[in-house]
Amino acid sequence: MKNTIKSYLFSAILCLSFLTIWACSSDKDITNPTPAEKTLTADTNKIDFLGKGNDAIVKINTNVQTWTIASSNTNWIQLSQTSGVTGTVIVKITALENTTAEARTATLTLSSSEAPSVQISISQAGGTVNTGLYPSYNTNPLAADASAMSSTAVQLAAKIKLGWNIGNTLEATNGETAWGNPKVTKALIDAVKASGFNAVRIPCSWNQYLANTATAQIRTEWLDRVKEVVQYCVDNNMYVVVNIHWDGGWLENNITEAKKEENNAKQKAFWEQIATHLRGFDEHLLFASANEPAVEDAAQMAVLTSYHQTFIDAVRSTGGKNAYRTLVVQGPTTDIEKTNKLMLTLPTDSQANRMMVEVHYYTPWNFAGLTKDESWGKMFYYWGTGYHSATDTDRNASWGEEADLEKYFKLMKTQFVDKGIPVLLGEFGAIRRTTLTGDALTLHLASRAYYLKTVVKTAKANGLLPFYWDEGSLGDNSFGIINRSNNTVSDTQAMNAMIEGLQ
Repeated sequence: MKNTIKSYLFSAILCLSFLTIWACSSDKDITNPTPAEKTLTADTNKIDFLGKGNDAIVKINTNVQTWTIASSNTNWIQLSQTSGVTGTVIVKITALENTTAEARTATLTLSSSEAPSVQISISQAGGTVNTGLYPSYNTNPLAADASAMSSTAVQLAAKIKLGWNIGNTLEATNGETAWGNPKVTKALIDAVKASGFNAVRIPCSWNQYLANTATAQIRTEWLDRVKEVVQYCVDNNMYVVVNIHWDGGWLENNITEAKKEENNAKQKAFWEQIATHLRGFDEHLLFASANEPAVEDAAQMAVLTSYHQTFIDAVRSTGGKNAYRTLVVQGPTTDIEKTNKLMLTLPTDSQANRMMVEVHYYTPWNFAGLTKDESWGKMFYYWGTGYHSATDTDRNASWGEEADLEKYFKLMKTQFVDKGIPVLLGEFGAIRRTTLTGDALTLHLASRAYYLKTVVKTAKANGLLPFYWDEGSLGDNSFGIINRSNNTVSDTQAMNAMIEGLQ
């Protein structure tokens, strides 16, 4: 019996010891808990988007107090929220439409100061530029041919001194001579070269020369005619810019989401044909996407960028020398201030350093082109320091003179030229007001010559390439300086002024 009691006592003591140890251990856990591990997780680490744009959902789980999510240096990804707190959160990720043919990538980073960051890889397929509205005209692409195409855009810019527009001719509605100019001849281009120009811009229309509107097929005879005029210029060792000009406004007046698909299809079809037909020319030939595209805001600028991207992709796809050709894209309305504000990114190009930007300059319009007084302003007859009238004072320029000219061109130098992107001043000029008489006419013509000289001089100083706008007219309120009926310089005062501006 005594042994049994001893056994019970021993067991009781053991149990009591275990309970004491457990209680102490429990008390220790309650008073000094181990901190929970901080975690930040996402339910995926990779998202693939369609080229046309779509949404994806990411579930975030965390016990950190605060976190953030951001995309890597891109504006084509939108997030439903960019920060959060402890718990489970659903974030919607939206990829905007890819308006280029190239795939693109980005990275989302989920981060907190309390836990390791998480990265989510994003990819998006290239957009479908060929909508199927028209057949492909890139039927015989060639291997890239770098022969006689060695100059970069910057090197070409150094070779272009002064340019001249064959205005109101190859872009004229109803035919080359419909707006009063004779057909372009080799003798005319010879005269232009002899007068001091070494580059020619050829405004061209294409839409009125379709053999088949349903397929956007351009007539071969019109492609041949443009090629013939380009040849006149290249034979004179002149640089040439061929564009799609106003062309009835199908592109210029329709830079909208509603027209984007249709216009990109036509842009592709046209440039595949133009580029293929003119593919044999060396670096003396440059292509320009448009003329004066009507853009007023960032949304329209995005559409215009898609048109430019289609142009670049179409030209490059034809191969040969086009694989290296310098290409020109236009700023919004080719207005310097709008270009400075809205053209913040350029389309992509498979070739580096082969792109130029184009703007135009007729500032102040009251002096350069206004032909009657308007509610918003009067005509200016006189421009520049030393060229104001002491008697006809309400016709003196009150804005847009030397300081403004320098300011505007400096914007383009800073935004593009200094970054290795030359700027084509595709049009500039000022009309002659020959209904003035006596001293007024003399002062007006002198101030006009000074204006042209100053524009050329300031353009060259800021790296802009000036192309004078000549629409062929020689009378009152006209820009013409070359007489196309006899191929001579009819306005030697203006011509000499521009040559002086190059000095």
